[in-house]
Amino acid sequence: MASEIKHLRVTYNDIHKLIHSATPRIAREFNPDSLIAIGGGGFFPARVMRTFLRGGTDKKTLQIQAIGLSLYEPIAGTTVEQLGQQVIRTQWLGPEAGKILVGKRNLIVDEVDDSRKTLHYALTELQKDVENELLTLPEHERDKLRAATQFGVFVVHNKKKDKFASLPSGIAYYAGAEVDDIWLDYPWEAINIEEHNRLAMEDKQQ
Repeated sequence: MASEIKHLRVTYNDIHKLIHSATPRIAREFNPDSLIAIGGGGFFPARVMRTFLRGGTDKKTLQIQAIGLSLYEPIAGTTVEQLGQQVIRTQWLGPEAGKILVGKRNLIVDEVDDSRKTLHYALTELQKDVENELLTLPEHERDKLRAATQFGVFVVHNKKKDKFASLPSGIAYYAGAEVDDIWLDYPWEAINIEEHNRLAMEDKQQ
């Protein structure tokens, strides 16, 4: 009989505190010009991080772009999802993607680095968009803009496990917390948030 999968319930407060703790280092080392949230788990963390990066002021303009990628697929007859084999693009930055990215420090934000397939796909495709845009520019401008275009990654949780894909070289990588290979239940997935928070408190007391 297969062992039961261990779950860890995470609250909005937990995520808020992890982002608050990680942001000073990200601001110091990477200082992003734009945030790219991978939907739907990256939306809330990206919005919270934007507040911390701006320091509660309007001194730094930070746009949040959104891309939609799906790797998890439903198990027939249940509400449970499992890891899929292929990343499916459901939303992208559009035909102007390259122009949005070129010359900027772009931080990709997601909730969890599990298999790393989604992050690998996102970074590889965004870098292709950059290269396609650079080809439309005068040749003497390309090297300077290519060097100025950087990508980084922030995930709330990184699972300590063997990954199925790798990140392209030169990518700045940040995680709010390192966790074992357990199933993470995030608050935006909860139907009853009060019950979710109650069970999360029980998890912490164990």
